[in-house]
Amino acid sequence: MRIIDSIPHPSMTISIFQMNDKYQVRFEAGPMEQIFKFTKDEVGGLEGLKSRLNEAFIEGVRVRFNDMFLQWKSSLE
Repeated sequence: MRIIDSIPHPSMTISIFQMNDKYQVRFEAGPMEQIFKFTKDEVGGLEGLKSRLNEAFIEGVRVRFNDMFLQWKSSLE
């Protein structure tokens, strides 16, 4: 697996990896990460994948990170 691209974002690290005919998109924020997997057939290549990672998709990831952080924080109390 190798990193082939990244998407700039002010509060997350977004990395795109490729292995064979699959892409993995890794979102990292603090101690948490989310990974989404896509096949090339599903997205039609790197540009197709990046077009699917639109503002609404990324905002959904950010909201999920917030929920994850609150759950993680409550487990430490």
